[in-house]
Amino acid sequence: MASTARLEVRPIDTGMVLKDRTYLALKEAIASKNIYAEAEELRLDERQLCEDLGVSRTPVREALARLEQEGFVRTVPRRGVYVIRKTKAEIIEMITVWAALESMAARLITEHATDDEIKSLRRMFSTFDGGDNGQQDGMASARIDEYSDTNIRFHQALLGLSKCSLISEMTENLFIHMRSIRMRTIGEDDRARRSIIDHMNIIEALESRDAEIAERLTRAHTLGLAAHVEKSVNYLD
Repeated sequence: MASTARLEVRPIDTGMVLKDRTYLALKEAIASKNIYAEAEELRLDERQLCEDLGVSRTPVREALARLEQEGFVRTVPRRGVYVIRKTKAEIIEMITVWAALESMAARLITEHATDDEIKSLRRMFSTFDGGDNGQQDGMASARIDEYSDTNIRFHQALLGLSKCSLISEMTENLFIHMRSIRMRTIGEDDRARRSIIDHMNIIEALESRDAEIAERLTRAHTLGLAAHVEKSVNYLD
C-alpha cells in the first residue's frame, strides 16, 4: 500500500535558476524527512510537489531526474517515484564508512578547531545538564525528541569543525540515511542515555587535544550504532 506521507516543501524563490532552486528545495525536504519512520516507502506525488513549490512540472521532473542520478530517489515504472530506503546490510555499511570519516574528523578537530569552537559542542548539551551524569542521562531519555535533534546537530558539527571540506562532501549523500536511522533508533535499548555519556567523553578528549582518544571514542561510538542495527533493527528489510 502506498504511503500517504508527503514531503514538507516551501514555495521557492524564483530569483535563482528555477530548476536549481527546485532541486535544492526537494533535496532539503528529503534530507529533513525521517524516511525510516514508517513501514512504507515514501512515494512522491509529482502534482502535489508542483503545487507546494509553486512551479510547473518541467523543473520538478528535472529535479527528480537529478536526484535519481544521485541516489536519493528511484523511479518504478507505472508506480511512480519513491525516496530510496537502504537495506539493513547497506545501512550497516554506510555507518561503517561514516565511522571512519567522522573519527578522522575528530582527529582533525584537535589540530585545527579553536577552543571556543570545541566548547560549542559542550554548549549543545547545556539544556540536558542536570548537575551530574546520572541526571543528565535521565534528562536526555525523558526529552527524547529534543535530544534526538541535538544528537544530529552534534554529529554534523563534528564534521564541520574538522575544517576538511572533502569529508563534508563525502558524507553529504550519507546524511539523509544516517540522520533518519539515528532518529529512529535513539529511543531504543537505552541508547539516549549511553549516547550522551559517549558524547561527553568525546568532548573531553577534544578539549584535551588528545587526537588518539578522540578518534578512537568517536569511531567506537558510531560503530556502536552499527552493532545496534545489526542486533536489534528488524524493520529495514
